[in-house]
Amino acid sequence: MRNKSLIIVLTVIVSALCLYFLSFSFVANNVQKDAEAFATDAQGNINLDKKQSYLDSIWKEPVFMGYTYQEIKENELGLGLDLKGGMHVVLEVSPVEIIKSMSGNSKDPNFLKAIARAQDLQKTSQERFTKLFAEAYREIEPNGKLSRIFSNTANRGKISYESTNDQVIDVIDQEVEDAIDRSFNILRTRIDKFGVNQPNIQRLKGTGRIQIELPGIDNPERVRKLLSGMANLEFWEVWAPEEYGTYFMQLNDYLKEQEKTGDLNLKETETKKTDALASAAAKTDTTAETDVLAQAAANDTTKAVAKADTAKKDSAAAALAAADSLANQAGPLARLFTQLPNGLGANVRDTAKINDIFARPEVRAIFPPNMKFLWDVKPIAGDNRQEFVSLYAVKKGRDGKAPLGGDAINDARQDFDQQGRPEINMTMNPTGAKKWARLTGNNVGRQIAIVLDNYVYSAPVVQGEISGGNSSISGNFTIEEAQDLANILKAGKMPAPTRIVEEAIVGPSLGLEAINQGLLSTLAGLVIVVVFMIAYYSRGGLIADLALVFNVFFILGILAQFNAALTLPGIAGIVLTLGMAVDANVLIFERMREEARKGLSMREVINKGYDKAFMTILDANVTTFLAGFILYFFGSGPVKGFAITLMLGIVTSFFTSVYISRLLIETSFQRAGKLSFSNAFAENMFKNVKFDVMKWKKPAYAFSLAILAFGFIAMAIKGPNLGVDFKGGRSYIVEFNKAVPASDVRAALVDNFQEAGTEVKTFGASNRVKVITSWLADDESIQADEQVRTALNAGLAEYKDLNPEVLSSSKVGATMADDIQNTAILALLLSLIGIFIYVMFRFSRWQFSLGGVVALLHDALMIIAVFAILDLFGISYEMDQVFIAAVLTIIGFSINDTVVIFDRIREYLDDNPRSHIREIVNPALIHTFSRTIITSATVFMVVLVLFIFGGEILRGFSLAMMIGILFGVYSSLFIAAPIVVDTMKDEKKPVPAPQPQAQKVR
Repeated sequence: MRNKSLIIVLTVIVSALCLYFLSFSFVANNVQKDAEAFATDAQGNINLDKKQSYLDSIWKEPVFMGYTYQEIKENELGLGLDLKGGMHVVLEVSPVEIIKSMSGNSKDPNFLKAIARAQDLQKTSQERFTKLFAEAYREIEPNGKLSRIFSNTANRGKISYESTNDQVIDVIDQEVEDAIDRSFNILRTRIDKFGVNQPNIQRLKGTGRIQIELPGIDNPERVRKLLSGMANLEFWEVWAPEEYGTYFMQLNDYLKEQEKTGDLNLKETETKKTDALASAAAKTDTTAETDVLAQAAANDTTKAVAKADTAKKDSAAAALAAADSLANQAGPLARLFTQLPNGLGANVRDTAKINDIFARPEVRAIFPPNMKFLWDVKPIAGDNRQEFVSLYAVKKGRDGKAPLGGDAINDARQDFDQQGRPEINMTMNPTGAKKWARLTGNNVGRQIAIVLDNYVYSAPVVQGEISGGNSSISGNFTIEEAQDLANILKAGKMPAPTRIVEEAIVGPSLGLEAINQGLLSTLAGLVIVVVFMIAYYSRGGLIADLALVFNVFFILGILAQFNAALTLPGIAGIVLTLGMAVDANVLIFERMREEARKGLSMREVINKGYDKAFMTILDANVTTFLAGFILYFFGSGPVKGFAITLMLGIVTSFFTSVYISRLLIETSFQRAGKLSFSNAFAENMFKNVKFDVMKWKKPAYAFSLAILAFGFIAMAIKGPNLGVDFKGGRSYIVEFNKAVPASDVRAALVDNFQEAGTEVKTFGASNRVKVITSWLADDESIQADEQVRTALNAGLAEYKDLNPEVLSSSKVGATMADDIQNTAILALLLSLIGIFIYVMFRFSRWQFSLGGVVALLHDALMIIAVFAILDLFGISYEMDQVFIAAVLTIIGFSINDTVVIFDRIREYLDDNPRSHIREIVNPALIHTFSRTIITSATVFMVVLVLFIFGGEILRGFSLAMMIGILFGVYSSLFIAAPIVVDTMKDEKKPVPAPQPQAQKVR
């Protein structure tokens, strides 16, 4: 074996890394057990508040190799929402509102018609809304100029009356893109402040959508309002510390009284206050010194002289001195608050406690009614892994509102000052400019807080009155920080409301059930593969099983390294990988058997077996990986999780099957001097297989056409059983104490859903149903969600004695459903095209590509047709995103089998250049028949286990896989190979010209 040392070193390194990253999961699990033990009373009841208090207390404490519990949780192998419970949301930023706002809410009838027309076109189009709007406007008013509508004060400097329509659309495109970025940043901050463990938020490339996953959420209504609310940008005057110091002394007296009476329990901070403060001061001094708001109005010729540098340095020193004095008092105020260089602050862990204190009526009575407290958005890092956050006291106006809102801002952008330092230039509308001049004029030398969603993003010091509405914010910013602040300021300028277009909620009980089902199906699948390999390949099978264990270990370890979450479809991917990993070993062992029959030595058998199988294994894995990549690129949510695991499994199974198994086999042979990879049963099982595939090609064609025709007629009669993913609507999984007929539940709900399309079917157990309704499917508002949920509860009230409980819910908007349908079709077509190109590249003949792709299309259509036939006979499974994942997986699996057969045909053609393809195909099929049946049977058994034990969520996926495996074998034998023969039958193979015989000299 070449490069043996490299394989050993690489295996050791990968194993060590996987063990290291998986160790975080084990440590996190042990900490959870310790927390439960701490919170469990003598009767075995767990106090959840006590458990959470324990976890909070060690959140920033080192628990493993110097890592804090927070860092351990961030690096553990997480569980997806379907295993842990929680909420999945896809939000869409509305370009319609942005376009209307940029137009100054124009009432131009053609403009409004164009927007309405573009909204209609978007339902069936993947194009950007702005492009559809431009086409619609050109269609309605062919000679119309968009600049006539958009050349206003809000767009000054960007759009003029002379701008072309294309230039206007380019500006609108940029504003929409900026609005999506702003929404993303705002939502990310909101989620961070929401306190969710391991949230996931990402932009969906190529769309105006943002995907959010929130594990463990138990208040979906609050989340919906949090995510859908408009950004609220405000400018507030700030109280100086000396102005509110006396009130805090009164607060300190109040807290002392509360401690004496036992109504207040403040835990002593565990870190040294002065060390933490020194570190915090070092980190914030430079920013605090130069974070000033400079006058930049065009009509101003001078700027106010900044004298804040020395004052800031003095205030930093004074702050540290005050902190020491405060700490020496050892009063409750000193245990709650910290004097930071730029003002008063507190440990991040104490903010919730402080909020509770400030919410008390008697505490509110201490402070003036126009004083309001807000936290800084960004914590300051101190020593000992502590984090501190500044607290600002802002002045409320007479009406309780901020003196200036974000609607006053026309534009804000990151720029550079005369010294080349990043700054933010801000422009206001005329009304806002007047208010801004008054606000800055009244606060020279004082701070003004820039607040978004009740968090302070910046609090610059005013150097002088700013008139004209043009300002610059300068400071010790990085370019990224300046861009972020510019985006925050623009959040108030352009209304970009978000709407929830897809939503899924999984209850914790359903998640626990999914974990048990996933573990059971994985273990059962592993046992089947292990037992079969040992029974069929003897000692060689045992070695292959060891490689299989490495494979699973590598998959989990690499997932942990990339901070990926393990989902139920991901577990399905692992189970499927177990079955497909057998294929490489079967190919190798079958090749070794063929070489052994030639009488070669065991050393030669091993070498030739691996060498001859290598390219076949590579081709088969590349084609399957290609299908997985397309699935990942176009899929979302659970489909992406499945695709990631499938692609990762293909890579690790190739490495373990080709390299690690060979390393183990050669080591075993060297030690024992012999190696068994067969037995009498295996040798005789496929010994006398004989068939003529060309004899059966016409009956096979007729059979396939008949099944497809029957299936699509059945679909035309009853309609395709599309899931919510593809048709839009809302679905709920409801559990009762006892079994309830699905038809009775439907009858109870139809009236409440106003006779709209409603389906109710038993889901997994007789006491569990899945309710699907298209009522208000086109309305994606939160109000519509609540209206449908209210109607559901009203209908279920008839079964209140059976305690109906909604375990999970999901929603897909109509536009999202259209996009998912189009994406699924595109993914299917691209996978076929990609495989066609690769097969033609590898086999140098278009006939092989045609035969392979026709067989794949046959398999995909067969799955759809059989689902329709089963639905006609009352066996109903939805066609959803997971179903499409199954179809694309079968495409990868089926081409795997077809490539193996094609590879053998090519080999025989190269060895017999004068033979016709028809003479070659049957021997090739017979010699690969054992591998085809063994691999397919093994994968089928593994998927059957998934069908039985994987739970209702994966049952449709498993059924589609089983149908696909059966027809994949059938199409490889009776569709793909015959098509190659039919398309090559007229080709005449060149016969080499006879060479003259050399004369013999005697």
